[in-house]
Amino acid sequence: MGLISGLEHMVREDELLARHTWLRLGGPAEFFAEPTTVDELATLVKRCREQEITVRLMGGGSNLLVPEAGVQGVVVHLATPAFVNIRVDGQRVVAGGGARLTHVLSSAAREGLAGLESLAGIPGTVGGALHNNSGRPHADIGQCTSAATVMTRAGDIIRRDRNDLQFAYRQSSLNELVILEGEFELESEDPVELTKRMQKLWIVAKANHPGDDQNSGRVFKNPHGVRAADLIEQLGLKGHRVGRAVLSERHANFVVADPGCGTQDVLDLIELVRIRVNDELGIELENEIDVW
Repeated sequence: MGLISGLEHMVREDELLARHTWLRLGGPAEFFAEPTTVDELATLVKRCREQEITVRLMGGGSNLLVPEAGVQGVVVHLATPAFVNIRVDGQRVVAGGGARLTHVLSSAAREGLAGLESLAGIPGTVGGALHNNSGRPHADIGQCTSAATVMTRAGDIIRRDRNDLQFAYRQSSLNELVILEGEFELESEDPVELTKRMQKLWIVAKANHPGDDQNSGRVFKNPHGVRAADLIEQLGLKGHRVGRAVLSERHANFVVADPGCGTQDVLDLIELVRIRVNDELGIELENEIDVW
């Protein structure tokens, strides 16, 4: 049986991935899938396993760098209603892995449920946020996570409870192929005050990030409690350019892809910063951006 036999309605060939990433860079995916049900996703994953075809999951594309040659295999994008649903049950919020983090925060605030508002201004999806344990210096999504439902590379579905989850700085034990749902235990608070606090956090976050009109992405994790942006500024690299890729003047740990920029420009700039910080400060920076 062919890979996409019976799944033609949800799989496209040679989809340009630049359309789906914040940097607006990258070539085509051999196959690009947007399943409409969990069963369709499981069928596709199992076929890929049987035929030894690589499967990659694309979230919101906010921290993704794709080669200009594109990628072989299947890229799965969870953007259909089956994967973006958000529901509230008492003090618990359950969100699909493809749901936008901003939508989850808004839903929780509207219901007067506190705990996730510190993530205001962080882009991406619930699945990506759980996989990377997104957050701020003193708060992350893992602190509120009570369970997650995942799909393995064999297409099996597993529910993982809190005692089976581990979260650390910008990483978690959720390394299965797909995070289908996340569950969050929150605390009741006045929705008006909660919304005001979240809006203030969002304004501060946006003020320190590149403008919405710029194709940008965050580059490095903060090492050992030190801000990567401070290290970059210390070396006078803020605003530094390689080709058409430049470190943002508003936040040195963001790379901006100017018109005409290529993936290699970004890679060369990242490597230049990594070498300079290691050679001159003795600190090895680790990528936060995911390079395919």
